[in-house]
Amino acid sequence: MPPRAPMTGPERPTLIYDGECGMCRALVARLAVWDREHRIALVPFQDEGVVTRLGIGLPALAAAMHLVLPDGRVSAGADAVPELLRLLPGAKRWLRLVFAVPGVRPLARRVYRWVAERRRCPVRGRPGPGAPSPPPPAPVVH
Repeated sequence: MPPRAPMTGPERPTLIYDGECGMCRALVARLAVWDREHRIALVPFQDEGVVTRLGIGLPALAAAMHLVLPDGRVSAGADAVPELLRLLPGAKRWLRLVFAVPGVRPLARRVYRWVAERRRCPVRGRPGPGAPSPPPPAPVVH
């Protein structure tokens, strides 16, 4: 048997998401239900061991979900959605066709960015629920 080429990505498609974001966890839980064949590995970016091996920086991970494919390709944010839908078994796969409609992908990117910028993420400087409030600024002395 010939030697195997080195892998450039994970063994199976891997979705990296913010495990401290309630909305992110809820959406990943829904994705897990749809992925009844367990085609996609779901990894919070707080799992440093896995994330380090994949080589994506923390600021990028805090800004958007990332889908890393076995061939090494990476899709982030709204651009990952059609690929995720393609990987799902059954009826959900047809939803990816919506992204082929002109104008949908740029709109999806804007909506994703708008939502992502407003969610709480301690890494991005927006404390999560239950986090202590930052101290008030020091008074300016003249």
